[in-house]
Amino acid sequence: MFKKILKPFARMFEFQARTHYRMERHSMALTFGIIIAASIGGIVEIAPLFTIDETVEVDPDMRVYTPLEQAGRDIYIREGCYACHSQMIRTLRDEVERYGPYSLAVESQYDHPMLWGSKRTGPDLARLGDKYSDDWQVRHLVNPRDLVPESVMPQYAFLLDEPLRTDDLSDRLAALRGVGVPYTDDMILNAADDAAGQAQPDTDKADGVFERYGDATAIRYFDGRRDRVTEMDALVAYLQILGKLTDLPAQMQPVAEE
Repeated sequence: MFKKILKPFARMFEFQARTHYRMERHSMALTFGIIIAASIGGIVEIAPLFTIDETVEVDPDMRVYTPLEQAGRDIYIREGCYACHSQMIRTLRDEVERYGPYSLAVESQYDHPMLWGSKRTGPDLARLGDKYSDDWQVRHLVNPRDLVPESVMPQYAFLLDEPLRTDDLSDRLAALRGVGVPYTDDMILNAADDAAGQAQPDTDKADGVFERYGDATAIRYFDGRRDRVTEMDALVAYLQILGKLTDLPAQMQPVAEE
């Protein structure tokens, strides 16, 4: 009985083996087959791009990262934080209930590189902004186990002692403008001062940050230190803006309260 059931499959496999053998003997046929297979895969990947303007949301009010936040993002990438934390909330109900509105493509349009990911040794950070205080973020980065005993996250206390390098921020913003981030000439020219001003609210430089990035920009002593701007300032500033560059996700898909 089983032989009768398996017989058609055996014939099919035998036919495929003979066909493949013939193609291997004729290089042109094999080349043609490879081209067809590659073309199918290419069409599947490329075709959706023709409708990208219809499928990706548009938010004219979305703002760009400030120089300090962008520097913090670079530190986040440098330290490999993306390897354990995703920044992509999927449309699954349990994820939306835990983290908030699911991620939209528009939220990452100024991210280079994009950090959506799927690895979650730690929680997703897409909606982390202002979820905890600056002090909590600093203490958590200095020693995660002081606040989350079961955490396996490394310590980043050294960031408190590392002065933030700002002399290359203008070049960094100029490079980002080259790939579509709408930084103005004024933003690029004043990148170093704006990075310092955002972390030192009592200085004249803070006024320029408001002028170029809007009154809603968070300007404060992110790491609690007033004597200098550190890499901890930049990283905390970046963490506190995650999910807050645009209000579109909350407007499109509000999460029902318990």
